[in-house]
Amino acid sequence: MPKSFDPARVAAPPETDIVRAIFDGLTETESKTLKAIPSIAVSWTSSEDNRIWKFKLRKNAKWSNGSEVTAKDFVDSWKRLLALGEKTSHRELLKNIVGFESETPTNKKEKIEQEKRLDRKKDETSKTKEKTENLSVNRNLSFRESPKNETANSEIEGVPEKTVKPENKVVSKTGKHFGVRAIGDYELEVSLKNPDREFPKLVAHPIFRPVYDSGKDFESDKLSADIVTNGAFVVSSLDENGVVLERSDHYWNRRAVKLERVHFVPAKDADSALKAYRDGRVDAVTNADFEPLVLKLLTPYIDFHRTTHGALNFYEFNREKAPFNDRRVREALAISIDRKRLSEDEMDGATKPAFNFLPHKSKNRKSKFVRNIEKAKNFMKKAGFENGKEFPRIRLVINRNNIQQRIAKAVAKMWKQHLNVDTEIITMEKKELEIAKNKGDFDLIRRGVVLPTPDETANMLSLFKPEKTKKNTKRIKKSIEKDDKKPDLENGTNRNEEHDQTVSTRSDEPASTTEDTEHDNEDKSGALLVDIGGNDFILTEEEAIKKVPAIPLFFSSSYSLVKPYVVGFEMNTLDAPSLKEIQIDIQWQPEKSDAGE
Repeated sequence: MPKSFDPARVAAPPETDIVRAIFDGLTETESKTLKAIPSIAVSWTSSEDNRIWKFKLRKNAKWSNGSEVTAKDFVDSWKRLLALGEKTSHRELLKNIVGFESETPTNKKEKIEQEKRLDRKKDETSKTKEKTENLSVNRNLSFRESPKNETANSEIEGVPEKTVKPENKVVSKTGKHFGVRAIGDYELEVSLKNPDREFPKLVAHPIFRPVYDSGKDFESDKLSADIVTNGAFVVSSLDENGVVLERSDHYWNRRAVKLERVHFVPAKDADSALKAYRDGRVDAVTNADFEPLVLKLLTPYIDFHRTTHGALNFYEFNREKAPFNDRRVREALAISIDRKRLSEDEMDGATKPAFNFLPHKSKNRKSKFVRNIEKAKNFMKKAGFENGKEFPRIRLVINRNNIQQRIAKAVAKMWKQHLNVDTEIITMEKKELEIAKNKGDFDLIRRGVVLPTPDETANMLSLFKPEKTKKNTKRIKKSIEKDDKKPDLENGTNRNEEHDQTVSTRSDEPASTTEDTEHDNEDKSGALLVDIGGNDFILTEEEAIKKVPAIPLFFSSSYSLVKPYVVGFEMNTLDAPSLKEIQIDIQWQPEKSDAGE
């Protein structure tokens, strides 16, 4: 059974499946292509730098109670996401919108320090005010008689006489500008911190769908069928037997919705779900964790579907440590791994090899991290580690479970066999692993991230933290030599400096391919480039492939069983079929077998 119908709180199926059906957002994700298609927004435009997006809303979108859906509903709902804070699921999807602060340990520490400073300021203001009041009494309020002294008094107390708020500006709880505003009833403007050329794909995610009257229906955590929605379906009933949805009378595109009713039926386990499917009690099964033997038995059937799921398992580099600050070393380690063998042997064929960072397919997209031992050896040789000579033992930090240990041992064996480098595998519990990551106490660290949107920039921001900006070595050589707090940069004047190839892509020059990397550590003047601090986000997969911040290993798989008369039930990397696209073929008949078979 679902735990919530609240778009702000749902994290995974079946909750997200239901929310997509009962709530409409600015855009929708077309199930087969994962393209952003119009929903409540009929069109959208962006600024040249893809930081300001404007959405024109349709005028016939209504809530299930007949009220109009307006731009203000989106503003209020997104402000609610801000107010919910950590209670919001997939909060990482919000952090690129102006006014939404990401809750990193650093930010939390800064907030605590800021609160302490404010408390100290209040104490000082209170003491100053007390002294001023005593002074006023002693002088019989004589200096309060003139407007000039009144102003002076306000300045002494630290409180301005008048507070004027800027017009047409929404302020977030952090005190910063809130980057979402309504331009009339039918236009919404969104301001982003970093460019996002695929932002319409992001806002199709359930978290961005508006709720009625600032979410009053969800003040209680108890599930209720009596909620106001704006999607193709409404909640008709719910009990221990599941959730029933019916086609909404107020949906703007009601005629295009073919299903009249949908029943979400819970099952206690995969075997129960499979039995219900075989008995004809359900038409489709999703989110079932089938055993490997069952998967092998189901594979030949045409109604069994296996899909690459957007959940990436990867090893992230500590790019601030030598020799992993050398791009050639990172790529050498990445392309010396046999991903097919990992998926087939270590994962029993239950995963898909990850030759890229994103699972979404496109026509011109090629596999980038294909196994190439000779190329890997050549990279290591150019980096000064021919046949692994003088290469330090790799500290690989992973989760404390059997599967991850099997994978790590297999990867370590490949590195030893092909590159002659040794690996120390360090296992940790989840909390310990997070601490090690925050402290940078690793060479490589295992991570797993679910990518709940096809938006490239949002996915990159979820995968990778900001890296350091690069500048000309000659211009900063003296400052580096004087800086005793940056030993890694000082070491950059020898081997590390010679081979650091992680270059900034914040320029108008075309990105180089992996074959061009041997010259990536030089600018046009021939000066070497090294890290000196600052933030530089990875915003596209192309940048990630160029910089190799991590080694993608494999994607998880999702499975479904769908009756052949159910048309339009498309499973995808988001694990998100659209009920608006599904219909029942009432003319369907099973094929007749030949006599005697």
